[in-house]
Amino acid sequence: MDKKTEIVVFSSTAIALYGYDQGMMSLINTNHDYLRTMGIGEEDPLVGVIVSVYYLGTALGAILASYLADVRGRKPSIFVCLATTSLGNLIMFLSGLGFSKGAMPMMFLGRIIMGLGVGGIDAVIPVYSSELNSDGGRGKALAQEFQSNIFGLNMAFAINLFITIALGKSNQWAWRIPIAVMQVYPVLLLAFIYRLPETPRWFISKQKEEDAHEALVDIYGEDDAKEKFDGLKSAYQEESGKPVGYGDMLSPKGSQFHPTVVTIMGQVNQALTGYGAVSVYGPQIFELLGFPVRTSEYLTLGNYVSYFFLMTFAWMYIDVVGRRVLMVGGAFSISICFAILTILGGLAANTESLGIPNLAVSIPGTVVLYIATGAFGIGWLSEVWLIPTEIFPSTARAQGAAVSVVIWGFANFAVTLFTPIGFNNLNYWLFLVFAATNLFAGLWTWLYSPETGGRSFEENQSFFEDAKDHNSWRVSKINKGEFKHMPKGEKDGEEGESTPLLSGLLSSS
Repeated sequence: MDKKTEIVVFSSTAIALYGYDQGMMSLINTNHDYLRTMGIGEEDPLVGVIVSVYYLGTALGAILASYLADVRGRKPSIFVCLATTSLGNLIMFLSGLGFSKGAMPMMFLGRIIMGLGVGGIDAVIPVYSSELNSDGGRGKALAQEFQSNIFGLNMAFAINLFITIALGKSNQWAWRIPIAVMQVYPVLLLAFIYRLPETPRWFISKQKEEDAHEALVDIYGEDDAKEKFDGLKSAYQEESGKPVGYGDMLSPKGSQFHPTVVTIMGQVNQALTGYGAVSVYGPQIFELLGFPVRTSEYLTLGNYVSYFFLMTFAWMYIDVVGRRVLMVGGAFSISICFAILTILGGLAANTESLGIPNLAVSIPGTVVLYIATGAFGIGWLSEVWLIPTEIFPSTARAQGAAVSVVIWGFANFAVTLFTPIGFNNLNYWLFLVFAATNLFAGLWTWLYSPETGGRSFEENQSFFEDAKDHNSWRVSKINKGEFKHMPKGEKDGEEGESTPLLSGLLSSS
């Protein structure tokens, strides 16, 4: 396996950690022994709190990891995040093992610590990957990595489901074994990370030019390293006089406020699609459509498998039609699907009084939910992580990714906290709420999110400079709407931040 392939495999496996946690918690939430050990009931709001507190950890972890990534390097930051994830997972596994008093606080602690690690990984890995990819291949690379996120989701849910079938919902090992299996990810990655290079761009930003050259030689060989080194050094010299801090990003008068708002709203809108909730509470949704518990669990697994394969269309088209088309189309498609699910959910709740066979409602509802899940995977899973890595200068790229993860953490904390409460109180009307929030997500994206695909980092940053000149954030009003779509024709491909670091691998995959 060459160095380029190792980087992609490593990044993909690291991203799978988050997906594994989602699939893992789906059935743990309904395990009788787990609920008894934690001292809570199945409809207790604390079920959602235990799930959602993890996202608070991700928010803090993103800030700490991005700081470490800038000061010590992308690679050391990833190492610390993996070790933290492993520790949090171990604490979760040991919670209530042989004791019951204090089991819930220990589970909370494990969830938060694991969130610190996974949040850091989600902040640094996209930056690490993006800094090693070409302008025309960044989307494909990250979408492929997020497809492995869905593989982690499938792996966790399948393990959880089959162990639950074998041992029963009242057996503690039915929920502890899936937690223990998760250790495979951080342990293997920790054992493998020493083989990977630090990003040459980070070395250059720290004036470690010899190390940068060695990293380029490690990836490409001596022949190509010199040319790429000169391009990266030139790009850094252009940006080095423009240091960026969080004040520049969060202040309305700051130089990076506009791209920061685009980053924040991308994550808010992704949360508003409702798919953080669908991933964690999938079986409960199929139960709302009228299926029994075990059938709902099988259908949830089927939905995740379909989700994985439909993600192929994301990396096939994200660098062809662009991010905006997929995001807007995805949001409107999901909105229509949730509106239909509201109607079908209402029919499912009243099949007896209406004289409708259960399957006449539940089968169409399953098809619609599968379509909605695929639309989310294609349009929203990877795009909101990709865009922040494309619109900030290198001096702010790690901070931009951190802001993205912080907002993702808080937004998903709210969604996963209130979703079980919503199901318990609103029932199928919760689908209508998600239909409305998806409409908002699609409309905002169409109006204000620029198309970043097929352009260099510098070209994307020029959009925000031009927005100041036009005194508008509307994409259609800036440069005659040039950023509403992918650039027309092929670019010559200048060096510097445009350097196609992993283009050879991407073009051959």
